[in-house]
Amino acid sequence: MPVFLLSDNIDFPPPQLATKDGLLAVGGDLSKERLILAYRMGIFPWFSDGDPILWWSPDPRLVLYPSEIKISRTLQKIIKKNVFSVTLDTAFDAVITQCAQIRLQQNQGTWIVKDMIDAYCKLHSAGYAHSMEVWQQEELAGGIYGVSLGKCFFGESMFSRVSNASNVALVKLAKYLSELSFDLIDCQVPTEHLIRFGARKIPRKLFLNQLEISLNAPTQKGKWIYNG
Repeated sequence: MPVFLLSDNIDFPPPQLATKDGLLAVGGDLSKERLILAYRMGIFPWFSDGDPILWWSPDPRLVLYPSEIKISRTLQKIIKKNVFSVTLDTAFDAVITQCAQIRLQQNQGTWIVKDMIDAYCKLHSAGYAHSMEVWQQEELAGGIYGVSLGKCFFGESMFSRVSNASNVALVKLAKYLSELSFDLIDCQVPTEHLIRFGARKIPRKLFLNQLEISLNAPTQKGKWIYNG
């Protein structure tokens, strides 16, 4: 399959035309309108600093159904001890910045470059992007962020400064979304870590069908409130 070059028009080719490794298109911008359209079509940006913007729609897709999350006994004990406190949408900028910084500090590459941070902070201000923060003694210990449309949450990245902080964020987010009757959390590409939490690989065709159903529900924009 060819890789499509995007124009200034806010559009994308069908995700089914992506290459075998999931690459669909190159170029365009990270405007709010383009990002929202991308997510609605099952497409997401993923690129390194200095590269052009790359757009992906992998097959298979990794998804986590919120009500099916698996929690280890060890993590259950940590959660019961209340060693962390949890908030929603109180430190989005800090969470996304920490997601980028911790990867760099661990000598890993990151797609969360400055342009991405700026773009997703704008999505957050517009009410589409959200973060769950995990705190220990008033210090940000971990967190997760992503984009919400309809009844689908598109997970982007998470980080830990304290052991298990990001795991607590994922569990609490899944519980929160389950209570809101969300259909799925898009985890994008397979990782063993997320599979241990119950995420599963499904064909892109099935993901797109489920996404279409989820998008029939209204998007809950604005700041999310967490009540524990």
